[in-house]
Amino acid sequence: MEPDKTIERLQTEMWDRTIPPLETLTTLEMLKVMNAGDQTVPLLVKEHLSEIAAAVDAISERLSQGGRMFYVGAGTSGRLGVLDAAECPPTFNTDPSMVQAIMAGGPDALVHAVEGAEDSMESGQQQIRLAGVQSRDVVVGLSASGRTPFVIGALKEGRLRGACTISVSANDEPEVKHLSDIVIAVPTGPEVMEYQKGIG
Repeated sequence: MEPDKTIERLQTEMWDRTIPPLETLTTLEMLKVMNAGDQTVPLLVKEHLSEIAAAVDAISERLSQGGRMFYVGAGTSGRLGVLDAAECPPTFNTDPSMVQAIMAGGPDALVHAVEGAEDSMESGQQQIRLAGVQSRDVVVGLSASGRTPFVIGALKEGRLRGACTISVSANDEPEVKHLSDIVIAVPTGPEVMEYQKGIG
């Protein structure tokens, strides 16, 4: 199979070349660079508060009608969904079934990378069917790239079932937008840390 060159053009897959190689910096300099990058995110989120408010209102409406919310994601995005879902019962005294998380690769993927799990659109669709998603439910697709097949499949199946579909991504014009009633796309820009092959 030929490598997918499309993903290499996404900002979330790029390294910010205005930043010097981190291995050339002292620990304090490195931390200052990372901290400066972190500070740009809240300002970017501020530009998308109207979409976030629309998502909150849509979710609130359906939960008040007895619906459920499903976070769907892969890798880090999926793990963040699991974390948020797990925090809802102790923080808001919600029933554990109200906010759930579906992660590509299942529970094992929480602590170990499950290679290829995110690449199956059919698996994403199947998980939504197994969850018995209905029209009063909400499917929230979490995908930094906005093109994860597992998430696309879940949103597609959720839409077929009449559920409200919401996507959260970190790139402009994410592929998931065409399957989302509400699109939250916050272009956070290239990565501070460059991936080094063979180093984790």
